[in-house]
Amino acid sequence: MRILMTGAAGNVGKLLRPRLAREGRTLRLSDLHPVEPGPGEEWVTADLADPAAMAEAMKGVDAVLHLGGQSREHPWDDIVRANIDGTQVLMEAARNEGVEHLVLMGSHHAAGFHTRPESGEDLPDYAFPRPDTFYGVSKVVMEALGSLYHDRFGMNVTVVRLGTCNEGSVDTRGLATWISPDDLARLVEAALVAPGYHVVWGVSDNARRWWSLREAEAIGYVSRDSSEPMAAALIAEHGEPDLSEPLHHRAGGVFTLNELGGSW
Repeated sequence: MRILMTGAAGNVGKLLRPRLAREGRTLRLSDLHPVEPGPGEEWVTADLADPAAMAEAMKGVDAVLHLGGQSREHPWDDIVRANIDGTQVLMEAARNEGVEHLVLMGSHHAAGFHTRPESGEDLPDYAFPRPDTFYGVSKVVMEALGSLYHDRFGMNVTVVRLGTCNEGSVDTRGLATWISPDDLARLVEAALVAPGYHVVWGVSDNARRWWSLREAEAIGYVSRDSSEPMAAALIAEHGEPDLSEPLHHRAGGVFTLNELGGSW
């Protein structure tokens, strides 16, 4: 099995590469920044928005893990080319190659202005898009493109509304939003074989999480990690989180604020 991993030079790509390595599996790494391939890996340089380059990168591929694009807020034109045009070009190349399974790494910023439900229930998996940035808008478009390519062309697509993925949570917000690299690998493995179209939250089963795991679990994801073992040290350093503050109350945290700290 050959999996095309775009954005392989990024932080998430670096975390996932060793965790997705399997006997009989080849990871075809792609990015604009060179990466030295290891055992079971191969490398191709490709601009996501270049149809010819993506068609070449897609040859012989069985599935796609799309991590590429601008990973932070940028001017609109940059976001459109890398994240919107790039995703559409990638998906068209996959369709033309007959690739049936795609995992698109979306973001919680597609729903950044959603707040903690007053009911105490989890924020639903398919919570209506409420992007907090141009970057968030591009991830909403990613979800829409995934839906279109599933409905029109029968491709199996899972979009992950990714939370915070690091080896460990670096702040108290992450006690709710963190997903361990191991859990993210488990989620990707489930998504790579999931039939249909899905939008799932990318989060570990943290004691303090408020994003639903129902849809992720429905496709076979089992979280084995939690941020709670890190809670005491983080709270001792930063204090108990105030859940009424946007940092903790809104899905997008500080990205729902402007540079002066006020609401847009």
